[in-house]
Amino acid sequence: MIKAENITKEFKLYHRPVDRLKEIIFRRPLHRSFYALKGISFSVEEGETLGIVGQNGAGKSTLLKILTGILLPDSGVVHVDGRITGLLELGTGFNYEFTGVQNVYLNGTLLGMTREEIDAKREAIVAFSELGDFIEEPIKTYSSGMVMRLAFSTAIHANPRAFVVDEALSVGDAYFQQKCMRKIREFKENGGSIVFVSHDMNAIKILCDKALLLDHGAAVESGDPEQVINTYNFLLAKKSKGEEIQIRDASEGGKSYGNLKVEIVDARMLNRYNEESEIFVSGEKCIVEIGLKANETIDDLTVGILIRDRFGQDIFGTNTYHLDVPIGLKAGEKCRVRYVIDEFNLGPGKYTLSPAAHRDETHVGECYQWVDLLKTFEVVTSGDFRFIGLSRLKPRLQVDIL
Repeated sequence: MIKAENITKEFKLYHRPVDRLKEIIFRRPLHRSFYALKGISFSVEEGETLGIVGQNGAGKSTLLKILTGILLPDSGVVHVDGRITGLLELGTGFNYEFTGVQNVYLNGTLLGMTREEIDAKREAIVAFSELGDFIEEPIKTYSSGMVMRLAFSTAIHANPRAFVVDEALSVGDAYFQQKCMRKIREFKENGGSIVFVSHDMNAIKILCDKALLLDHGAAVESGDPEQVINTYNFLLAKKSKGEEIQIRDASEGGKSYGNLKVEIVDARMLNRYNEESEIFVSGEKCIVEIGLKANETIDDLTVGILIRDRFGQDIFGTNTYHLDVPIGLKAGEKCRVRYVIDEFNLGPGKYTLSPAAHRDETHVGECYQWVDLLKTFEVVTSGDFRFIGLSRLKPRLQVDIL
């Protein structure tokens, strides 16, 4: 279990290095304060995973360093039942002049392992890392992926009760990433607590039981991962300078936000009979219609759609920018954008539709309106072709008798 109570961390920023010495001698402040964390509190129970999201500079890495003891908080307390280890920035706790084996002993000691523990687990650590003969080479000769292999293998074999994972995991190859994820799931099933930081929103939704959103060192929202990520998308839209972002409730219980220079007035989903429906047959025709109204003259309008599955994972998204269909509207004008999908090749299940209106490629530049979970619909399998999964690929089968 991990419990953080009112964690605050301040850094002193100096204009010149010599100002540090002058501040001590003349006893007057020559720095400006930067609060990386401001009163952060949360708890992670046994067998639970907490995802932490936020923009660069939000305080995510600083928080993980405090949890693992690399940094000390200026105020607040961290409680951890048992040993906590983690995978932070690549190279943390390593000496690049040492060999891989020497760094196993160095990093293992920093993680709280005794010499006897490291001796007993040395072969298992080396085997899991799959570094082969490179384990006897200096790690300055390693690629970033090889360093990650060694760091993860050492940390996970330290028998922690809590584990923290930063973006460092993203540098590995797909094979080893999957191997790490299997090990993390096994660790969680055995009652371990996990804190997971990532910019991969789908990974947060799938792996985490709850999420925490940080912005400029403060906790903005915590709770259900999908709702926290929706709020994170809102913060990205809010980055447009000088724009007032308005928040409204969406019809299905989600959120709508944007500067409302263009409003999404309605959305419809039509089946192959051109009838509005909430149930669609996999592989048959589907039309998505988005109705919009311009409150100001807009010469660069992008209209997009995003389909998510029942876990909140992004399944498919596109917009008029990517499809090379420019749209311009005068103040007061209305328009209707129709996405005609001749083969709705989604697997059986429940899905949601989120439309958006913005400038350029993404809503980050300037968001006119984004509506989360505007429509809920279901896809059912067709009678002619049954399958499982998310995609209706429908291959042709060929068998050669040799």
